[in-house]
Amino acid sequence: MSGKRVTRLTPDQRREQLVGIGLEMLAECSLDELSTDEVARRAGISRGLLFHYFDSKRDFYRAVVRAECARFTAATEPDATLEPVPWMRAFIAGFVDYVLEHRQVYLALVRGAAGSHPAVTDIVGETRETLARRMRDGRRRLGMPQAPRVELASRAWMAFAEEAVTNWPVEEADAREELCAFLESSFVSLLGLLDRPTVLAPH
Repeated sequence: MSGKRVTRLTPDQRREQLVGIGLEMLAECSLDELSTDEVARRAGISRGLLFHYFDSKRDFYRAVVRAECARFTAATEPDATLEPVPWMRAFIAGFVDYVLEHRQVYLALVRGAAGSHPAVTDIVGETRETLARRMRDGRRRLGMPQAPRVELASRAWMAFAEEAVTNWPVEEADAREELCAFLESSFVSLLGLLDRPTVLAPH
């Protein structure tokens, strides 16, 4: 009787498998609850072998978060050949669709980067900055002139959009369309405000 043949994975394939399991688990738990013991169990290996592929638990967390952020930035990148308005709408729709589909994972990343896991703050911060740069690119595509506070405004819009998309009542009818329209309106309004001179109220 022949036994079950076990396929040996290359180191890169094993790392990819372990990171994939970590990503699956983020849909079920927070970064704080992501157990390397459980990851190893699901992979059918010992916890010690897991650390043959990653230097530490911190290193494993960073690999998982980096992989998720890479998926997120890829999914939210519009087709560069689109006209300005469709490009802007594709950017917003990509952001909304990804977070709605991966809500728990996105919340795990945001909350983890907010303080419980400072080891991943820089990775999440770089991802937010990538999306903020796309907002600035959208402004350029729409033919708006450079403004002195555009970088600050783009980061502020990202924080606003993040809060809106993670708290929007998705159970309502047409929730996705309303959310996209809401974010588009805020996007255009904020970009427009940057072109107006600041007027201070009299004391």
